[in-house]
Amino acid sequence: MPDLLFTNGTIWTGSGYVEELAVSGGRIADPAPDGAAADVTVIDLEGGFLMPSFGDGHAHPLFGGLEAQGPQIKDKTTVEEIVAEVARYAAENPALEWIVGGSYDPAIVKGGEFDARWLDAAVPDRPVVLRAYDYHTVWCNTAALERAGIGPSTPDPRLGWIVRRHDGSPLGTLREWHACDLVLDLVPTKSLDELVEGLAEASGAMAAAGITWVQDAWVEPYMVEAYLEAARRGRLGFRANLGFRADPDTWTAQRARFSALRAEVDARSVAAGEQPSPVRHAGSSPPRSPLTARPDTPLQQDSGPRRHAALAKLVTANTVKFFADGVIEGGTAAMLEPYVDAPHSCGMPVWEPAALAEAVAAFDADGFQVHIHAIGDSGVRAALDAIERAVRDNPAWDRRPVIAHTQLVAPDDLPRFAELGVIANFEPLWAQLDPLQTELTVPRLGPDRADLQYPMETLRALDTALSFGSDWPVSSQEPLLGVQIATTRQTVDGTPAWTPGERLSLEDALHAYTAGVAYQAFAEADRGTLEPGKAADLVWLSADPRRVDPLELRRIEVRGTWLEGTPTF
Repeated sequence: MPDLLFTNGTIWTGSGYVEELAVSGGRIADPAPDGAAADVTVIDLEGGFLMPSFGDGHAHPLFGGLEAQGPQIKDKTTVEEIVAEVARYAAENPALEWIVGGSYDPAIVKGGEFDARWLDAAVPDRPVVLRAYDYHTVWCNTAALERAGIGPSTPDPRLGWIVRRHDGSPLGTLREWHACDLVLDLVPTKSLDELVEGLAEASGAMAAAGITWVQDAWVEPYMVEAYLEAARRGRLGFRANLGFRADPDTWTAQRARFSALRAEVDARSVAAGEQPSPVRHAGSSPPRSPLTARPDTPLQQDSGPRRHAALAKLVTANTVKFFADGVIEGGTAAMLEPYVDAPHSCGMPVWEPAALAEAVAAFDADGFQVHIHAIGDSGVRAALDAIERAVRDNPAWDRRPVIAHTQLVAPDDLPRFAELGVIANFEPLWAQLDPLQTELTVPRLGPDRADLQYPMETLRALDTALSFGSDWPVSSQEPLLGVQIATTRQTVDGTPAWTPGERLSLEDALHAYTAGVAYQAFAEADRGTLEPGKAADLVWLSADPRRVDPLELRRIEVRGTWLEGTPTF
């Protein structure tokens, strides 16, 4: 007999509609033939809309959760507001050696170049370091630059730029890995309890958005313990697959470590129904803090490739994350042709293409799914070439490689996604002419290349598997806002549609957030649609998205979220 029965609403299974949905033991069940028994909990949908819960195919939950532990600068719209918030936080926390926070909007200053002296006005006597919301850039005060030994004679590191004034002195903005790490490596670490609290904060944010599975796309080894401990304490409210960040300088040594961590996660992870208590919204120190780390599934595997099996465990670790390049707004995405505003530069590849191909083939041979951040058209080509080598050189297996963001793709490369079985992961909220585009991205690309960005419908029409994510905290984790942008290519204030030929249908956009993400997770047999025997991962919306003005989709409320039949929101 079922223990939950959803009724009095529109119930979309992902492939059709039913009048009622029954749940038994956390699984979708056939409704009892004679209606609800006395001991069945009936949930009145009040005319709302029940559907498979959302997944997030690319996010950074721990980074997002930890932002709550610093100055709250995310929604500030001027330098003055950010500086005032940093001053407030510093005054309320006089014992902190460092002020660390995230994440500010780089588009509020021309070129995204922020001056250390602006922060000095708020905190002159302690180091301050703030993440930009692209997590590829930091803004420091003078004390932080001095603590790191960054001065006029400091050379740019191999993978990074120190933005300078005209006289050669450091301005206060650092771009990409090695430059950011000059400062971030000095920041004190977070305790295990603080990391667990960060994941609890992230759990609330995800549950409130209707999300029950997340690909953490930037995991350093010390973060594994935080995930396992959060799950053990009942503080983790979503399934998480961990993507270990591969380092171009140390990846050969990382192979054995990542395989050992995958095995440890599989051995220690609890199942969704084994937590001490339901999660509701509301130790020892690891080597380094997530705010100081670089942003970069489901079954323990023997060496060598084999098919991933979907488990009901909360935490899995079957993915390796690569950064092929940086970001266009920072001028660091790898481009086939120079930037319009910097004709001497085609960006900054994080990996040389041959090295990327060698590493991708190696981790693919170890049975890991590869997940490659690729923004520029050269970065995307390098990612496709690397996957092509893995397909060519390694035994066949159900590898499901992912290219994340897929912002700019050379037309000749578009058919290669489907040919190689690559999942194109998009963050749909980015496909709009917002200030980040109009102030930073379009001026760097020029209008012709700018109009080739985020080819969602083109790739879908070429039979490419699509999944959606948020890159949270880079952008909002709310899928309904992402669905609105994906289906309109308009800003929330209704500006004319940008590249309207790349708009997705509503059903395709919902599919990318549900079954598409489940496919990325190797979990389509268990999640993504509502069929008897599958996990009862559900979201209850206040309205049927088909009946709502497309420019109002973001206003639909999430009224409830269930993870394997257990309410998380």
